[in-house]
Parts: sequence; C-alpha cells; structure tokens
Amino acid sequence: MEEMNWVDIGNAIKSGFTTVVIGIGSTEQHGPHLPTHTDTIIGDILANKIALKLGNALQAQTIRVGCSDHHLSFPGTISLEKDTLKAIIIDYIRSLSKHGFQKIIFIPSHGGNIAAIKEAVEELQSDYQDINIIGYTDILKFIMYEWQIANEFGITNEEAGAHAGEVETSQVLAIAENQVRKERFKPGYVGPLGPETEKLLYEKGISALSEIGVVGDPTHADVEKGKIYIEKLTENLTKDIKKLLSSKK
Repeated sequence: MEEMNWVDIGNAIKSGFTTVVIGIGSTEQHGPHLPTHTDTIIGDILANKIALKLGNALQAQTIRVGCSDHHLSFPGTISLEKDTLKAIIIDYIRSLSKHGFQKIIFIPSHGGNIAAIKEAVEELQSDYQDINIIGYTDILKFIMYEWQIANEFGITNEEAGAHAGEVETSQVLAIAENQVRKERFKPGYVGPLGPETEKLLYEKGISALSEIGVVGDPTHADVEKGKIYIEKLTENLTKDIKKLLSSKK
C-alpha cells in the first residue's frame, strides 16, 4: 500500500481486498555482521508473501521500530517503550478500520514486540467486533518452525539460533546480501535456550549471553537456504493465520 495511491487502494478494497497484513520489526543490533533493520526487512517480506498467499489482501507499511531495550548496550539500537508500540498498533487498527478492511493481521518478526501486540489486539477487538484482528504472537512456534527447517539442512537448533544466527543470517543474505559482512561471521552464544536464558536476556540484556550480540552461529549461512527459510516459514505462518481467522468467525 505504501507504493500505491489512495484511489487504487480504495478500488482494491471495494473489489474485495478487505484483508490487510502488517509486519512489525525492530531497529536493533544483529551482531557485527547484520544490519540493524534485520527484523524489519524480514518482517516486511514475510508480511508481503503472507498477504499474497492469503489472497484478496493488501500489505500496509511495516512498523520499523519495536521494543528492544535488551539490545540498547549496542550502538544503533532504537527502542520503543511497550506502551508506545502498543499505541502505534492501536492507531494502525483505528486508521485501517475506517477504510473497509475486515481482517487486520499483525506479523511480528521480533520477540520483544509480543506483549505490546497482545495487549493492543485484546483491547481493540472488543471495540471492533465486526472486524477480525489477529496478532501472530506465538513466537516460540515461529522459532520452532525455523529450527525444523534448519534441521533439514543439518543445522542444529543452537547454530540456527534466535538472534543473528544461521537462520536470520541466511534470510538477510537472500533479501539484501550486500548489507551482510560475511568476513565477520562468528559464533555467538550457542548453548541451550530456555526460560532461564530468556529471563537473563530480558533482565540483563543480550550482552549477558553474548558479547557480540549473537545467539547462534552464522558461519554456514547462505543465500539459497535463506530463500527456503523464507518460503517455508511463509507457508507455515499462513496456515496458522488461516486457522486463527476461521476460529474467530
């Protein structure tokens, strides 16, 4: 939609394009080798591909900054307070609901955004009962999908990682290879991931896990795997979203 004009957007809605998909990324460090808009460009392409797979759907502008306090020890990270992001999401819903959209879907590509999305969707759904508002907030399932695909390539969960590891690095290589510093590929934290490490990450920052800001090992990342990650993740997320939409009819 950001590349369209209001006349064509209005005509598309009138012709049945009543679903809108919005990615929610972040502006935060992704190790010494990936750009700070990593989550945003991944979220942007996922939202685009999901909209195409859903059919009769448009893509609204991706929210480019998210909740990234746990990355603020690294230069370049910009973080919103949870209530700020929540307010932005609410304003998106209020704006888009005025134009005739019947389904509004948010796709986060950054785990720190989940709480804000949950709260915003829950609050607004009661106000807009004739509109189906979906926030894909099962970030664990999201990561598990990525790990399952990585395992098919012989990549372990620890190497695949959860932040700037093999999976994310491959995805960015597929989207914007010229922005990746391959000569800086280096393993970060490659230990087990669970509630304890998650608690440490959010309470003390990612630097408590990894001094280079990487959770995973990007060493074996490549473009072709990145394309497959994006396509398969799109398929899995689209299936889940269709189930969520049908369950809320």
